Parts: sequence; C-alpha cells; structure tokens
Amino acid sequence: MTKLFDVIPNNFFNYLGSGSNNRIYAECLLIIYGEYENEISYRLPRNQIRDAVAFYLNDIHSDLILEDGETEKNYSEMASAIIRKFSDAEVGWLEEDNDEATFEKQIIMTEQGIILAEFLERLKVPEKEEFSSYIFNIYNILRSHEQWEENPYALCLLSVYKNSRNLSKALKKLATFIRKIIEEMMNENSFESLTENIISYCDGDFIKEYSRLTKKQNIHYYRSSIINSIKEFENNQELFEKLLEGCSVENNISKEEAQDKVLDMIQKTKKFLEYEYDAIMADIKHKINIYLQIAVGRGRFLRNKGADLRGSVEQTIKYIVEEMDELNLKDNMPEEYMDLFSLQKNEFIDLNSIRYPAKQKAIKKNVKQQYEVLTDEDKLNAIEAQRKSAFNPYSKERMKDFLDKQIENKVLVSAAELPLTSKDDMLVSLSAVAYAMDNGYTIIAKDGYVESNDLIIKDFEIRRDNK
Repeated sequence: MTKLFDVIPNNFFNYLGSGSNNRIYAECLLIIYGEYENEISYRLPRNQIRDAVAFYLNDIHSDLILEDGETEKNYSEMASAIIRKFSDAEVGWLEEDNDEATFEKQIIMTEQGIILAEFLERLKVPEKEEFSSYIFNIYNILRSHEQWEENPYALCLLSVYKNSRNLSKALKKLATFIRKIIEEMMNENSFESLTENIISYCDGDFIKEYSRLTKKQNIHYYRSSIINSIKEFENNQELFEKLLEGCSVENNISKEEAQDKVLDMIQKTKKFLEYEYDAIMADIKHKINIYLQIAVGRGRFLRNKGADLRGSVEQTIKYIVEEMDELNLKDNMPEEYMDLFSLQKNEFIDLNSIRYPAKQKAIKKNVKQQYEVLTDEDKLNAIEAQRKSAFNPYSKERMKDFLDKQIENKVLVSAAELPLTSKDDMLVSLSAVAYAMDNGYTIIAKDGYVESNDLIIKDFEIRRDNK
C-alpha cells in the first residue's frame, strides 16, 4: 500500500500550515493554477507566471514578511522568490524547465501541486452536487452496451462503481449536515430571521437536488433497470469472464484476485442502489420533517412569547389591585398613582385628536438689503479664482502637449524615459496613456515594471501613429 509521504515531499504542506505568509502563499498557488486554465497543458513561460503573481502582490498592497537574510525587494523579485520556493524539491508544487527550442524558462505545475490547488479551490467554494446526474450516468453507461462490450470492466463496471460510490458519499454528506440547518433554526430569535431561514432552505440547492430524486417521473425510477443490469454481470458467465480478464489486466493482478475485486464492486454497487439508497433517503426525509416541525414550533413560540409575557403582567397587576382593594391600600395612595392600575382601555376625543383648519400665511412685505459694489480688483480676483477651480492638469489637450514634448522627433518613447520623480509625475504619465489613442498614439505593453522613488508602474512604450 502506498504511503502519503512516499509520494509527496516532507515540506509539501509547510508553507500553508504555519508562518505569517501562509495566506499569501495559498492565494499565489491558486493564481498560478488559474493561469493554466485556458492552456493546453500545465506548462507556461516563467515570465507569465511571475507577472501574474507580481500583479497579485501589487493589488493587495502587502509585502511578504521577509525571511532572515533577505533584503527588501520589488514585486517582480518577490514573485520570483515565491516561484523558487514553490519549485524547491522539498515543496514540489512547481518545476522549472527550459524550452529546448527557444531556451525560455518554463514553469510546470506538478501533479501533486494541481491536486493541492484543486483542494484549496473546493474549500473556498464547495462544488454543488448534482445527485441525479450520478444515477443518470450509470443508466446511460449500462444502456450503451455496444460501447463497452470489448472491455466491460474498464469502460462499464468501473464507471458504474465510481458513480454509485460518489452518489453514496454525496447523500451521506447531505444527511449529516442537515443537522446544521436545524441547529441554526433553534437559535432564531425573531420572525424576520426565522422567515429568512425558511426561505433560504426552500430556495437552496439542497431542497432542489433532493426534489429531483423524489418527485414522480424522476430519474431515480431508473434504479430498477440499473439493478437488473448489474445482476446480469453475475448471471451472464461470458460477460463475467470478460470482467475478470479486464480487471486482471488493468490492475496487474491474478485472476483469483480479480474475481474477489469484481464481486466486491458488484455487491457494493447493488447493495447501495437496492437497499442503502432507500435508507439514506428515508433518513433525509425524516430530518426534513424535523426541520419543518421545528420551524412551525419555533414560529408559534415566537408569536406567543410576547403575548404570554403581556398576559403574565396583566395577571400580576390584577392580583395586586384585588389585594389592594381588599386591604384598602388605595385609600392611602396619592391620586397621581391611580392611573397605573387602570387596565381598561378608554378611547375618547381630546383636543390633540382634533384637526384644526390650516392658517393662511400672511403676506410678507418686501425687504431691501444692503449690497456692496465690487471694485475692478475684486472682479479680477473672482475671475482668477474661478479659472483656478476650473483648471484640469490632466485634460486631453494637456496630455497631448505632454506626449508631443516627450517624443519630439522620436518614433516612440519607453516608460523609463518619462519623468517619475513624484506622484504627480505618475498621474501625468497614466493620464497620458489613458488619452493616448485619442491623441494619435499607440501604447505597447512590455514585460516587467519600471520603478523609481518608491513608485512602480507596468513597463510600456508609446508610439506616434503618424510616423
């Protein structure tokens, strides 16, 4: 039997298990994994992987906590350092290689690195199970007899067994974690939160998936046909011999071992679909009924909670009033306290409940106010203030003048040649890039970054279109 750490390096989980950078390392691994999504293989140029990681580090505006002996780095250097860590033999998430044709460095994601990245993705966003698809897949495989006739073990039984195991695991998970929904409902303290809980339950993926397995005319009624087909694997001697032969070849085992394995797969699949499936579904239905009963009971409790409290207060006051009447305690009570013991609700009309007709507003007389005549100097100052407030240092026209001045008689100019001594310079450069197309220029993105005075921008070139 293969042991886990015979397959993966000893430090495979270290960067995720501890340390100040574990969150950043996990996100970097997922970003690298995402770069391969639309590629034909898990092999990409090192520059592409480095830039993707550098963009992430720049976006989060957070530097890695440097280890002992390391000096402060820019984002490209930090990205390269992370790639080297992931490519270390003791980690084994990535591998570095050289392209024989172009001599360009390539990054290859290892099989173990892919599995780890997929595991982290499922933890962040769990996949939604489509329970009915498992049964539908089993049914279609068994019906396509001509497609697996030559090798029924690899092309049929193995797929049927895996689908039945996956359905079994998914339904067991569902039956187990319904308890969480019930526990949440037990803590609901208001009608609003209880209603949201019930609506979330009814609209959720759980109830939709469950309904597909239980409604009439649904896919789970294919089970009888599936079970009969599986029984045929045992009853048809010729088919059974083919299964043994295929299992023996696929797993490189003897025919006797293959027979035990095939019979075990058939029995487990048949047992689940014929008996365990109904038991799990009955358990789920029972827990759904518990959920609905608790929902109704919780609703009644919340509805009566306030009424019960009011009734208790009224009974208490009534008892106190009766005792006070019997003991003649009211005779010695100040008059202003008597209203406290009036339990009858008297309705009457008072001055506050009568609507008075609206009074007509009096017409105000015109009032003259003093005004001050502005001098010529005041007028010039006001005009200058408005001109300053309307001034836009990053307008399209000013950006064209800026690029014309930078390029002069050249065909193109690089980002490194632009002034980058302050934040204002960076804003001017970025505004010039934004208006470049409208002003007759083309922007060409380059690999790497330009850094100056703690400012960093992506490298690019600006080319004049009319030259």
